[in-house]
Amino acid sequence: MSIHEKLKRPGPKKLLALDGGGIRGMVTVEVLAKIESLLRERLQSDTLVLSDYFDYVAGTSTGAIIATCIAAGMPVSKIRDFYRESGKEMFDRASILKRLRYKYDDEPLTRKLRTVLREELGMEETEDGRKREPTLGNANLRTLLMVVLRNVTTDSPWPLSNNPAAKYNDRSRPDCNLNLPLWQIVRSSTAAPTYFPPEVVTLGEGKDAYSFIFVDGGVTPYNNPSFLVFLMATVKAYRLGWSAGEDKILLVSIGTGTTPDADDNLRPSQLHLLHSATSIPGALMFGASNQQDMLCRVFGKCIEGGQLDREIEGLMGSGSLIMGSESQGLPKHFTYMRYNVELTSSGLGKLGLGDIDPRAVQQMDSVDHMDKLLKIGKAVGEQQVRAEHFDGFVA
Repeated sequence: MSIHEKLKRPGPKKLLALDGGGIRGMVTVEVLAKIESLLRERLQSDTLVLSDYFDYVAGTSTGAIIATCIAAGMPVSKIRDFYRESGKEMFDRASILKRLRYKYDDEPLTRKLRTVLREELGMEETEDGRKREPTLGNANLRTLLMVVLRNVTTDSPWPLSNNPAAKYNDRSRPDCNLNLPLWQIVRSSTAAPTYFPPEVVTLGEGKDAYSFIFVDGGVTPYNNPSFLVFLMATVKAYRLGWSAGEDKILLVSIGTGTTPDADDNLRPSQLHLLHSATSIPGALMFGASNQQDMLCRVFGKCIEGGQLDREIEGLMGSGSLIMGSESQGLPKHFTYMRYNVELTSSGLGKLGLGDIDPRAVQQMDSVDHMDKLLKIGKAVGEQQVRAEHFDGFVA
């Protein structure tokens, strides 16, 4: 089914949002495997892929890789193989001189992305007969796709989508976003500062061409893109305009694991420049991700999700969470579930995986422990994903 056909499909809309997190995206892959298995059983189809079910898929960083693979029609087993076979290659150490700026070379990931996208989507032909790499506007993409980048040049988040009606997707524009190479958009979203070099993307052609520098979308407020994709699906300015309602939109959000680093013995004297430089980026990313999750639980009917904090707990249920005489009847705008895990001794213990050392799986580049990450993701899927979560959203 093409994107245009999917846009005309009646019934509730299903959205999928995938967090960033480097190689910890393998946790996401196993949760998706559980979802795919349940949907195949419910819809009695051994060949169903997630792009057959979801209408809009969004991702940041490693989530952008997975979301793009889903939109291209790949089954989860093939996405798993992509990570297993190329995980270590993706994190190929840069030369000694380059390591002053970033840890890993981007060429292996670039080659892999280009190869996979060519295989799944095919090369495109331009109006003048030239061949080009698959673009954001590729006709073989099977669902709406949104990828989050950070434009360093303009100092702003850039969520790019293939929504045909979007303002900057107008085919008459010389700088139409739909003409951008898809591999380059995904590579930009994965360009985590200090890990990979930035990506320079050129829009337009000839004398009117101009370039922007992009880095990982994880350093925007949307490393967890769940509430953002709901807004892009429903807010009039984004020109998609889907109707909101807890029976009209299902939003599935999947994390790559949280890594809280509580330290009861921390002293003020230890909060020096190096400590701040290494800890603040992660703290900001966690805070932004938590805020996206919280917004989804306030404005959506949350039917699955862990505790946000000890004061507000999980904000579960369908009743209004906003007080005030004018808002007590506030309706829920979508049905929502959040699948995630705390990568601590306590969190892994709850999954029956107390034998896994949290330190082995907490880093974005834990490529030596991919099997452990797959094991964690499978346990999350088995414990958290249930068939009844999709009731009312399976035809």
